[in-house]
Amino acid sequence: MTSSNVEFWKLGKKIAGAGLNYKALCLERKLPIPKTPVIFLKPTSSYIIEGQNIEIPKEFVVKEEIELGVIIGKKCKNIKPSQVVDHIMGYCLALDLTSTSFLDEARAKGLPWALGKGFDTACPVSSFIPKEAIPDPDNVNLWCRVNGELKQDANTSDMIFSVGELISYISSLMTLEPYDLILTGSSKGVAEIKPGDIVEGGLEHLVKFKFPVKSA
Repeated sequence: MTSSNVEFWKLGKKIAGAGLNYKALCLERKLPIPKTPVIFLKPTSSYIIEGQNIEIPKEFVVKEEIELGVIIGKKCKNIKPSQVVDHIMGYCLALDLTSTSFLDEARAKGLPWALGKGFDTACPVSSFIPKEAIPDPDNVNLWCRVNGELKQDANTSDMIFSVGELISYISSLMTLEPYDLILTGSSKGVAEIKPGDIVEGGLEHLVKFKFPVKSA
């Protein structure tokens, strides 16, 4: 495959996401700044690409979260933050769709909440962005609109843990492999999406996407 058509969503074994990784989000929700990264997993069955629909399961309240995705290029185990750049293949724009209704209920009962992050279509992604196109992943702009209304407008410079720190931390506990995707977190302004909506996102001048929302 060439650098312009890497189908990482077909090849990766896992998706690791970072929660509460933007200062603005923690401020908006009046939450303390995490001292270590908050990491969760999404199954690769949650991937969709442009041309497919976001499908909202019955009785789920789902919110969009626009994020920079980092695609791993070679095996990562116990690597230092300064070594991370050598292990990156490229990037993408992603939506970390989250059923806040499922998460809230599960957390209140002390139960696992994986399905709130891992339902089918919960990880829409853009086409592959070559590594060379983003020389500094810790300083890029990204945005999300729902039905044409701007909901999120952020820069990765507001991340609490940098790309290097996130991937180094994850690799200290979980081996990362080629084509795995790291979701780096979302900023403030996340919005509920419903069947009939259109969700759009963009990353700098590099990539845009659009996903219709339907009922599952």
